[in-house]
Amino acid sequence: MKNIPVYHVDAFTDQAFGGNPAGVVPEASDLTEKEMQNIASELNLSETAFLYHSDSPDADYRIRYFTPAEEIDFCGHATIATAWILATKYAWADRTNQVVLQTNGGLVPVKWVKEHGRLTAVSMTQLPPKTNDIVEDPTAIASLLGIKPSDLDEQFPIKMSNTGVWHLLVPVKTRVAIDKAQPKLNELANMNKRYNISTTHLFTFNTDDKNLDLYTRDFCPAIGIKEDPVTGAANGALAGYLYLEGVLDATKTHALMIGQGHAMNRPGFLSVTVTPQEDYPRIEVAGSAVITIEGTMTL
Repeated sequence: MKNIPVYHVDAFTDQAFGGNPAGVVPEASDLTEKEMQNIASELNLSETAFLYHSDSPDADYRIRYFTPAEEIDFCGHATIATAWILATKYAWADRTNQVVLQTNGGLVPVKWVKEHGRLTAVSMTQLPPKTNDIVEDPTAIASLLGIKPSDLDEQFPIKMSNTGVWHLLVPVKTRVAIDKAQPKLNELANMNKRYNISTTHLFTFNTDDKNLDLYTRDFCPAIGIKEDPVTGAANGALAGYLYLEGVLDATKTHALMIGQGHAMNRPGFLSVTVTPQEDYPRIEVAGSAVITIEGTMTL
């Protein structure tokens, strides 16, 4: 019999029942892959993160992410949730400035953000961004998303972007149009699988909120999730896209505040910093978290 510590953490929020909930299993060294998948299915959250020893000299932990249906290479909000557990329950914030997590795609450093000695957020540096074209008619994409073709914002291209996994980024003119989206989930899942896309991410600069730079919404039926409330990976990929497509000035550092989850009554907020570097921009996605459940799972 195994007794496994398990946490339920709301990420990208400082209020319980907001943001995006993730499962965190911080002591997964004795678990098999099948047990990890079973735990993720049992918790039935969009993603559950599992931590165990890393063989890499440059990493503090190995981390894997499972949806209720399958393993994925990277998940932003589950990374934020895991780092929050390490900082608050395993005292990492008291003895070091950051941890480095080894994902399937590469190393992800996560640092603590403190005010007057109190942890207020954690910030992860995502993998270098890259973009790719998608050979699909924009009108067909709009139809799959349940929006009008006229809702698409033609100032910006529809593209795939990646800071860990691939996302399809769809520019939309208004927040109202994004909130009204009613995707054809089965057909959207089939299209995403053809391109190895994890999620389809709608975004707009027309946020109706002076405190937000961008408003987004994320659909991910290809990985067994209808909609994810607040997505660190997709919004990091969005920031990389904005930089690589020349929407952001490549000579300046940019601090973006992004809102998501409002359409699901789980509002959350991400702070994304884009810093120019010689070869590629550094994308840092930060947010706070709230532990809502902690306990033990018996296997």
